[in-house]
Amino acid sequence: MSVKKEPSGRRSVQVEVEVPGTPEEVWRAIATGPGITSWFVPTRFEGIDEAPERLVLDFGPGMESVARITRWNPPHGFSAESDWAPGGPPIATEWTVEARSGGTCVVRVVHSLFADGDDWDGQLEGTETGWPCFFRILGLYLAHFAGESCQPIQVTGFAPEPVGSAWKALTGKLGLADATVGEERAAPSDAPPLAGTVVFAAEDEKGCEALLRLDEPCPGAAHVFAMPMGGQVMLILRLYLYGERAREPAARDEPRWRQWVAEKFPPPSQDLR
Repeated sequence: MSVKKEPSGRRSVQVEVEVPGTPEEVWRAIATGPGITSWFVPTRFEGIDEAPERLVLDFGPGMESVARITRWNPPHGFSAESDWAPGGPPIATEWTVEARSGGTCVVRVVHSLFADGDDWDGQLEGTETGWPCFFRILGLYLAHFAGESCQPIQVTGFAPEPVGSAWKALTGKLGLADATVGEERAAPSDAPPLAGTVVFAAEDEKGCEALLRLDEPCPGAAHVFAMPMGGQVMLILRLYLYGERAREPAARDEPRWRQWVAEKFPPPSQDLR
């Protein structure tokens, strides 16, 4: 992965994925608040539906990202611009949907900015490396749950480095140790209900990841991730629970998951074990 540099000073990265669905179905997944919430983070568009003015992504308490919509062309694509870092140049993000034969579409995202030097290349590369895991969730959503409502849950814990040891501890406690694609796995009885089929699993020194298609507590997806950050390892559990029957287990299990993670993987200054 690398940053494309142009004589004008424009620097950009590009990521794309092929997903099932018509352009209209894919558009609803990438260009509506409920759609993006179903595979990324809680999201809303502000303004009238025919021409929204702002895109607001909620990454957690105090971590909203706001982007100004600069182009709106359903179901083919849209563009937005945001001030992503203090003192940094604005970043433009372009989303494109291209129909392919066989009932699939290519979703392409391009991040670009203008800069005189390499100061912001690391941040661009970070956005590039982050998309593939979410695009896997997008593909799962479109293949099995397209158009269904979503109740998202996200909890975060911490563990000492190295990332491999932290991952082993997390997956061991979740019943996901050494998980391989196609296996059916379930969390032990001391955790909230979580059971399903492994659809992706990978481990390396930059991060470890597993994605499950859930049967319990209801149909959905579970994304488990570990990455080194600031001398420790951040552990993330995301649940995307789909359909009307998801409301009850989401309301019941979110506080239970927060307590479970806080007890087993607290921040270093709040070690409760």
